[in-house]
Amino acid sequence: MYKFLEDTAGSYMTRTITTVTRETTIRELGDMFDRDDFNTYPVVENDEVIGIVTKFDVLKCFAFTPNQMLPRYSDLMNRTVADVMTSEFIYVRPDTKLTRVLQLMVEHRIRSLPVTDGDNRLVGIIAREDIVRALAAAAKD
Repeated sequence: MYKFLEDTAGSYMTRTITTVTRETTIRELGDMFDRDDFNTYPVVENDEVIGIVTKFDVLKCFAFTPNQMLPRYSDLMNRTVADVMTSEFIYVRPDTKLTRVLQLMVEHRIRSLPVTDGDNRLVGIIAREDIVRALAAAAKD
């Protein structure tokens, strides 16, 4: 278990990352969520992470109160990631300890975090499954 205390995000992150842009439509994003079975995509512009978009962000598009006019479904599906993404997001660096990653995930109820370098360029993503894998590996030692 002590190995887990020393492990970092860089050791367990996924390095092959699927990203989206601000211009990606909600329809395209929905197809990506279905195809890839991901919950979050980093939003990238000029090689820099500018936000994240989650399934929850998409669901919020469809939440209306009785006082709102209900837009047409096709209008909602043609909205873009820029309309729904989270611009202020939590990220970690490759040298962030997994204990800190786990703490952030639990405190903020986050399923995955972008991993960025010093220039805010995306180098990976670390998900709950990666943390579970690290814990299992540490338990074997």
